[in-house]
Amino acid sequence: MEKKDQFSKWAIELQSIAQDGLEYGHDRFDLERYARIREIATEMMAAKTGLPLKQVKDLFSSDDGYQTPKLSTRAAIFKNDKLLLVHETTDDHWSMPGGWCEPNLSVAQNCIKEAREESGRKIAIDQVIAIRNSKTNVHGHDRTERAINVCNVIFLCHELGGDFVKNTETTECDYFSLDNLPPLSLIRNTPEEIKICFDAHKATNWQVLFD
Repeated sequence: MEKKDQFSKWAIELQSIAQDGLEYGHDRFDLERYARIREIATEMMAAKTGLPLKQVKDLFSSDDGYQTPKLSTRAAIFKNDKLLLVHETTDDHWSMPGGWCEPNLSVAQNCIKEAREESGRKIAIDQVIAIRNSKTNVHGHDRTERAINVCNVIFLCHELGGDFVKNTETTECDYFSLDNLPPLSLIRNTPEEIKICFDAHKATNWQVLFD
């Protein structure tokens, strides 16, 4: 294992211990120690990544409660054998509609909501394509700036209607074939995942993938 990978592992473990301690600890002095451990873990990740401390804190150590993976959804919406992608405002690249799961919605409800908000489409969900761990590397690089794993549930969907409306998250949407994809937002979906979605769309008996 490379030193930088072990360095990240140590920082992540310290952050997790600190967050759990802040959630379940009672002694005032222990809580102060846990808070400082969390600060140190955040500073370690900032030193490793070169990102501003505030940005690292937002990405890495801003949650409360017991440390668990984040949960998100992506909607693979097909029409005429093409996949709908939305143009993201944050990185000027394209992705399947999706986002973080809301606490009061199921993953399926969240997928439908995100698709409507980002693409203007009403959709129906056909099945789960894959449950992916977003710490999977893309050409040797982390696909996400977050140190904590993200569990990404990808649904196979079809369009029921609707029209795109420009919003704060996306500027346009369109359908693309596999051999004519635009630049992808890799923190949201990888080329491998897009290929998996096309394979699932064509399959007659798709088996859910997971890692």
